[in-house]
Parts: sequence; C-alpha cells; structure tokens
Amino acid sequence: MKIGVDIRVLMDRYYSGIAHYSANLLTELIKNPDDHKYRLFYNSFTNIEDKMSKWQGERSKLVSTKYPNKLFNYLGQKALKRPKIDKLMGGVDVFWSPHFNFTNLSHDTKHVLTIHDLSFLRSPKYFSRRKNFWHQAINLKAQVKNCHSIIAVSKNTKADIIELLGVPEKKVHLVYSGLNRRQVEIDKEREKNFFKKHNLKKNYILYLGNIEPRKNISGLIYAYNILRDRNIRLVDTQLVLAGAPGWKNREIFQARENSPYKDNIKFIGYVGSQEREILYKHASFLTYPSFYEGFGFPPLEAMCRLLPVITSNVSSLPEVVEKAALTINPYDINDLASAMELLIYDKNLRSDLIVKGQLQASKFKWSKTVKEYLKIFNSLNS
Repeated sequence: MKIGVDIRVLMDRYYSGIAHYSANLLTELIKNPDDHKYRLFYNSFTNIEDKMSKWQGERSKLVSTKYPNKLFNYLGQKALKRPKIDKLMGGVDVFWSPHFNFTNLSHDTKHVLTIHDLSFLRSPKYFSRRKNFWHQAINLKAQVKNCHSIIAVSKNTKADIIELLGVPEKKVHLVYSGLNRRQVEIDKEREKNFFKKHNLKKNYILYLGNIEPRKNISGLIYAYNILRDRNIRLVDTQLVLAGAPGWKNREIFQARENSPYKDNIKFIGYVGSQEREILYKHASFLTYPSFYEGFGFPPLEAMCRLLPVITSNVSSLPEVVEKAALTINPYDINDLASAMELLIYDKNLRSDLIVKGQLQASKFKWSKTVKEYLKIFNSLNS
C-alpha cells in the first residue's frame, strides 16, 4: 500500500508537541517491518531540502512543491481546488494528515486526519487574531466531513470532536500517543555552560512548553509568588520556564516583571533535546497547570525521568496522568501554590509519585500507536 503523509508540520523551526508526535510516529511507521511505501509531502517557497532530507529513505520518498504558502492554500482550498496533493505524489491509497492543514485530495483517496485538540473552538480567547483567522480559514468542520477516519489522541479530544464538529462516533478512533523514552546523553561541558548561561541553581521548579496564555503561565508565576511569601527558606528556589514564545504573551512576561521575586523567575526560551534532558535531570518537580490540553507530553516525559508532577484536573490531563500526579484546579492559584509547597516538603509523597509516574509513563508505547494506525490504514484499503 502507498501511504501519503502530510509532513508540513515538520517544517517548523521549533518543534512543539504536535511536531514531536508526528516526527516520532512517522519514524516508527517507516521502520515497521511491512510492505507499505510512504510518500511524504511538503510545500515551501524557500529551499529547505537540507532540513527535510532526513525523511528520505528506502521506503519513504519526499514530494515537494515550491508555491508561496498563501497562494498554495488559496488555490487548493478556495479557487481552483488544485493541485490535488495525492496526484502530486503519483497517487496514494491512503493519505494521513498528522495535523489539520489546507488539504485538497481526489475523491477516491482515503483521508485519515489526526486531531490533537480543539482548544481554538473551546477557548478562542487564548489565541491571537491571526491564529483564529487561520483556524477559520481551514474550515475544519467541512474537512472532517470528507475524511474517512479521524484519529483522536485522547478520550477528551474524541468527545470534543463529536460535540464541536458533529462527527459520528463510529468515525472517530481513539489512539493514544507513544512516549519517546530515548534520553539524549548529556555532555558535561555543555551542561555546565547551560547552567552558567542562564544562572540556574539546582532543584528549581520546572515548566516546559510554549509560552502562551492557554498554558496558564501567569497563574504559575502568581502561585510561585504565594509560595515564596509563605516560605522565607525558599530564597534560592527558582522557577524555570522553558519553551518557545507563542502568542498573546505580553501579560505573561509582565507578570514576571511585577513579581518581587523576578530575579528567580527564569525564561530561558526554546530548548533542544539535550538541554531538555539537563532541565529534567536537575529539577525538583514539573509544573504543568494548563487550562486545556488535547494530550500533554511534558508530564509523561517528566515521569519517565523520575520527576514528580503537578498538573491540572481539566481536559485530557487527568486521563493521561491518572493517579500518578498531583492534580490541581488551574483557576485557583492558591491550590497550585499549596501543591508546590507539598512537593517541596513531603518526601514520602515525592517518592510515591515517582514510583507511580514510572508505571504510568510505561503504558504509552509507540509500538501500540503504530499498530493501531496500521489497523486503520489497512481497513481503508481492504
């Protein structure tokens, strides 16, 4: 079977959760021992062959076009309904979109779409005008009508797809993500320079993720202020916030500037795989108090690396972490502050969460995810 894959999400400069998911799953699909051939599509007006060439292989072939993106999207979605992406690939049996995008296919090509979350429909206030306009232009409700199968990454996302997009339940398949357990070896000199560059002290409170309103980072800063007010002894305890800048984050940075403890609140920007391992290695625990997640990778990554976790009791997060994390009301900063205080001082609780976290993280395997995807692809080609 020839499987087409939309890899435009892998063109991003900084990989967030969806890009990491797509890259890991595609890697596992390509190396799975079967007879399927993969055609990988991307479009870029500028030359990015060096970045994308790693996906070219014995069973995978890159297919690219060089239209300006706005023109490509307009022609395919609005004007000419051309080009047909599957035709550019020489024809495919199944086309998989790891994330929704402007996608124009022939009627006889089976389309599988993975939807990670519908936060832009639940809470458009968390997004910029530009991002909301893009979501409207995509017209996801119309897209899902033409899809043959839709994959949801959590029960919460599946319920949202059925409710908000009006998709019949039988068309939506729940397939949990795998978890990347490959820990990058840390270069000691790089580790030393990283700590020096950002003026970090060990046993900090860690947040990992994009810097945007949906992640509740302002609330985390306010909770950190309460924690410090209550505990004079925590004078050296830093709050480290790692992630690429998203949108509408002016208030987040202002919250840090207004904090009496701003010198100990560190925004360190996007981190690569090695820096990510360094951060997990020396943190006291991870805080992930998001208002909404379709899945949420950082809590499981932290658990896999023996870190206790505090996260929210909303959307998919309780489903993903189960009883292996402290869950809090993200709208109650006192609740979050109390949870942080508890993890700092209660060693027995920390130990218990570490053990439970390892067990919980072990449930999420890419081999399971690949098996479920291939079952869906094969059912559409039978």
